[in-house]
Amino acid sequence: MQANRIIGVVAIIGLIGSLGYGLKLAYTPQDERIQGQVEAREYNISSKVPGRVEQVLVRRGDKVEAGDLLFAIDSPELSAKLMQAEGGRDAAQAMQLEADTGARKQQVMASREQWLKAKAAATLAKTTYDRVEVLFVEGVLARQKRDEAFTQWQASKYTEQAALAMYEMASEGAREETKAAAAGNARMAEGAVNEVSAILADSQMRAPKSGEISEVLLQPGELAPSGFPVVSVIDMDDAWAVFQVREDQLKDFKMGQKHLIFIPALGGEYEFSVTHISVMGEFATWRATESGHDFDMRTFEMELRPVKTIPDLRVGMTALMAQ
Repeated sequence: MQANRIIGVVAIIGLIGSLGYGLKLAYTPQDERIQGQVEAREYNISSKVPGRVEQVLVRRGDKVEAGDLLFAIDSPELSAKLMQAEGGRDAAQAMQLEADTGARKQQVMASREQWLKAKAAATLAKTTYDRVEVLFVEGVLARQKRDEAFTQWQASKYTEQAALAMYEMASEGAREETKAAAAGNARMAEGAVNEVSAILADSQMRAPKSGEISEVLLQPGELAPSGFPVVSVIDMDDAWAVFQVREDQLKDFKMGQKHLIFIPALGGEYEFSVTHISVMGEFATWRATESGHDFDMRTFEMELRPVKTIPDLRVGMTALMAQ
């Protein structure tokens, strides 16, 4: 009987102790955790060249380095434009070379012969005029004959001057303005080739950053519009954790401040640094502040980046941060 009484007392004491411990836990303030998730930089690789996907060299999950070839676009129309541009460039360069080189040797020689011919004719016309002048002074010939000989001499002299000018022009070559215009046309044609070549080079798309292939949206044979992403690359070296923080909690966070963040998927805590706090509230979360003075609290987005690289970190992992 005495033993039963002792057991009952012990049971009552244990019940009271358990109830007290439960009440203590219920009324003891718990550390509040803010939940967020891991994000990372994603690159959507697209081509400016519309065409059919010729080949895709990667699959989801592949690791790539910056500069690795990802896919190629086949565009026969662009190849034809490049051929046209190259033809225009060759023609413009030939015109520039012709302007810089000047007339052919045969043309210069022909111009010189024409000048010598005109010079000989002018010399003969001058000699003839001198003879007719003597006869006119002696009264043997009429003034009409003397005037005709003088006119022929003058005409021959002007013909010689014109032939000399043509010879000098052929010797000098094209004018400086013509050479400048030809050079300008050549540069313009070269620019057209470079433009088409640059666009054509954009059909061979390479990875802009090292990372992991997250999506392959088109396969070989499918038509790719201009600017449509074909492959997506995620750079986990450029990762961060995103949290939505109420405005009454912002006072606990400053730019550059370091915090320990628990990643449940990895089973460990890692040090992160605050790199961004939004200047504009995203949305409102209702919370009763005190009786009769309830109001909506705005929520601000905050980003924290890991201080050191975290192995096996993945986009979408839950991040927990104690306030």
